[in-house]
Amino acid sequence: MHQLKNSILNSFKELGVHKDFVTALEGLNINKPTEIQNLTIPLLLANKTDLIGQAQTGTGKTAAFGLPLLQSVDVSRKEIQAIVLCPTRELGQQIAKQLFRFTKFSDKIFTEAVYGGEKIDRQISALRRPTHIVVATPGRLIDLLKRKALNLSKVQTVVLDEADEMLSMGFKKELDQILEFVPQDANKWLFSATMPHGIQEMIKEHLSADAPTVETSGKSRVNENIEHKYFVCDDEEKLHTLLQFLKSQHKNRGIIFCRTKKETQNLSKQLIAKNILTDAIHGDLYQKERDKVMRAFKKENLQLIVATDIAARGLDISDLAYVVHYQLPESEEYYTHRSGRTARAGKVGLSMALVNTYERKKLLTYEQSLNISFERVR
Repeated sequence: MHQLKNSILNSFKELGVHKDFVTALEGLNINKPTEIQNLTIPLLLANKTDLIGQAQTGTGKTAAFGLPLLQSVDVSRKEIQAIVLCPTRELGQQIAKQLFRFTKFSDKIFTEAVYGGEKIDRQISALRRPTHIVVATPGRLIDLLKRKALNLSKVQTVVLDEADEMLSMGFKKELDQILEFVPQDANKWLFSATMPHGIQEMIKEHLSADAPTVETSGKSRVNENIEHKYFVCDDEEKLHTLLQFLKSQHKNRGIIFCRTKKETQNLSKQLIAKNILTDAIHGDLYQKERDKVMRAFKKENLQLIVATDIAARGLDISDLAYVVHYQLPESEEYYTHRSGRTARAGKVGLSMALVNTYERKKLLTYEQSLNISFERVR
């Protein structure tokens, strides 16, 4: 496993991206490759290789693997040539949408997204159409394989996106099973924000020993467009401090993170009582209820969402001005994932923590391990 350093190239054309995809990127106002794209795209275009990529949400990861993936498809072959595995339905929809947008000026490359919470029969009939790339959550892909609804024997590339999230959601068994269905010589590209023990084991088990590792520099492991600030307040002052902060944000929209379902529901009720347009998402919501909240938020009928860490995985919401850590997360990995919800696509964002004197020590450990600095507001 060898590490690759960055050599900055200023355009997608220089990276070797096909002109049809470059035109589509320009139409989306994506002109300059990000660090992970600089590191990954030329490598994947030039070599048939496994790959380990360490990068956060919001660093341009989808294009980093998506462009080489699209460029590898042989459109004359009407069979599944690649699968992208991801932890949540929302992230799956987001990846499929991006891949579709990148192909606006190219030969028709057909991508199908399959995930739980939708009627499986509808997905089975969609897969009967010519499909080159399948984007899937692991559980639903296993269901479809059991029903023989798709054939992975011609797959040349498997992308594991947000692999650490998939493992922490308990998908290890499903991922192992899926990898049994694809040819042994298929390329495996694994992307993960963090590299816990479980991920390292998975790399040893499924990826080639000489797979290159691309890693964004420490600085941008947490998106550098995010400002990190904190208020020190006693627990009983928290709500009042939050309300003052929200007032200062005027009509800006954001996500507030709590640790548990109960705390999420309580805070949401308290904010609604103060006439703030908000709703909660947590692990116990049915998919329909969750979709309803997300639709309302995207249509700007809601100003805020209060969420647990698990519920917020894979959410694709642009234009979030801030995230608030009403309670600090259980691990620094979660701090990174939470903060990565803001400052998407080159915009600036704010990550605000409300902490008591004791919790302030935790921020010092984040500063050291994540290479970020916090500014105290008061």
